[in-house]
Amino acid sequence: MSRTLTSDPVELAAHRLLVAAQTGQPCAPVRDLIDATMAYRVQQALTDERLRAGSTVIGRKIGLTSSAVQQQLGVDQPDFGVLFDDMNVSALDLIPFGLLLQPQAEAEIAFTLGADLDSGVLDEDQVRDAVAYASPAIEIVDSRVDSWNISYADTVADNASSGLFVLGEERVPLDGFDPAAAEMTMSIDGEIVSAGHGAASLGSPLTALAWLARTAREVGDPLQAGQIILSGALGPMVPLRPSAIVVASITGLGQVSAHFTGGRA
Repeated sequence: MSRTLTSDPVELAAHRLLVAAQTGQPCAPVRDLIDATMAYRVQQALTDERLRAGSTVIGRKIGLTSSAVQQQLGVDQPDFGVLFDDMNVSALDLIPFGLLLQPQAEAEIAFTLGADLDSGVLDEDQVRDAVAYASPAIEIVDSRVDSWNISYADTVADNASSGLFVLGEERVPLDGFDPAAAEMTMSIDGEIVSAGHGAASLGSPLTALAWLARTAREVGDPLQAGQIILSGALGPMVPLRPSAIVVASITGLGQVSAHFTGGRA
């Protein structure tokens, strides 16, 4: 992204979010610069910046799958963001809290694709067949926008308020697992702070995946075999504090945990 700014609102919005990410200082919302129709252009500009810096796209995340959150933001559809390789902190015993600005945790079902989703009707039956396996996941959502003061345009532009994610070790084929019926509990430092079920994600995480598959194809970047898909929160997101230990349990998938270090340097 050029550091010589023009009056282009997409570039100005992208620059504002990029500076927040680089400095660790949350910024003002970008909805004063863009509307919802421009938000994915901002997201793409920031994606291009990360690719130039050496990151690799390994999947997508689906956000705004809860009807309550959709009503809060005045929208009637979910959104999506990009997962990069350096967002996957599954291998870390301790996750540096300083990597994040305003982190919150939510428990999700992650799908790893075994086939491309670039043709066909892309309905729930087709996407189910394309899933190699499901895993429990903790997504650590984050916002570059101060105090999470976001609209639909703000969160889309900000890569769907993405941060980091952790995948559990279980890899469960869908022939014996119904994502919509799965039940979830999530604890922080031993206290249950969130609970929900698969149906919280657009009625089924597979419904969310089918929506994403069709949308990704429409924008010319279809889902590919090997990609990881975070299919949407199964319950409320919960703010994180330094040194937190987060454990999520999802029936049929087992547990996944995330341990954080102390505060920022």
